[in-house]
Amino acid sequence: MRTTDGLDLERLFRDDVQVPSLPIIYRRINDAVNNPRCSTSDISAIIGDDPGLTSRLLRLVNSAFYGYPSGIGTISRALLIVGTHQLRDLALGTSIIELFKGISRTLVDMESFCRHSIACGLAAKILGTYCQTQSTAESFFVAGLIHDIGRLLIYKKRPESAGKALALARDKGELLHKSERAVFGFNHTDVGRLLIRRWNLPPSLEEVAAYHHNPTSAVFYPMESAVVHVADIIANGMQLGSSGECLVPPLNERAWELLGLRVSVLSPVMDQLEREAAEVQQLIFENT
Repeated sequence: MRTTDGLDLERLFRDDVQVPSLPIIYRRINDAVNNPRCSTSDISAIIGDDPGLTSRLLRLVNSAFYGYPSGIGTISRALLIVGTHQLRDLALGTSIIELFKGISRTLVDMESFCRHSIACGLAAKILGTYCQTQSTAESFFVAGLIHDIGRLLIYKKRPESAGKALALARDKGELLHKSERAVFGFNHTDVGRLLIRRWNLPPSLEEVAAYHHNPTSAVFYPMESAVVHVADIIANGMQLGSSGECLVPPLNERAWELLGLRVSVLSPVMDQLEREAAEVQQLIFENT
């Protein structure tokens, strides 16, 4: 897959700049959750081995993200109330962006990138509560949180080419994913899909990463892709951070129809997002 900038997608994953691996703590939690012989005490002990993760998770489950009336003081209680799979998903979401430290501010302001990612995750979580779906709030949150993860890998491994794509998008006034394809021959959705597959994460996350700009092309998880598509538009429209995109992506009308929602839900969704975004960002990244 040769490109205008002399790159190919496969080489991006095998050259001299190491592709980040998932945190060991997440892999241990995931293995324990999927092991029928492991108890909640075992999972609690694994999480407890990482004080930073423990603190982030407890802050999050006691925040507006859930709105429980009484405080949750221990991971074992959080596992009982929130659920093992749900807390595992939150552990993934609160750890993954930390893998990409050291990206130059000349390309992207990582604080702004994180704001956008969290806003998109929260908007997806909120929208998901209005939709007829079996997916959990946590899975929607994580899908929205990491939908642009491929862009971070491009920024980290190909900063000069990424700078060309950013400049081209600004000069032409076009969406960044189109400029990425013009410069690389692929864009962040292709990279995100392969990265999530390499990490062996759930297929729903892979499909959302691949199709959040074109959700009606999703084969197995069209609802999740449509939710994150709309959430991304809301986060960009409210200017809650940026992953490098300067424009508000257009709405895919078929994706909106798939959600089966009335336009009137957008106002309460945006109000709740505005209330939660700043708090959740601080809770996730405080002291990390």
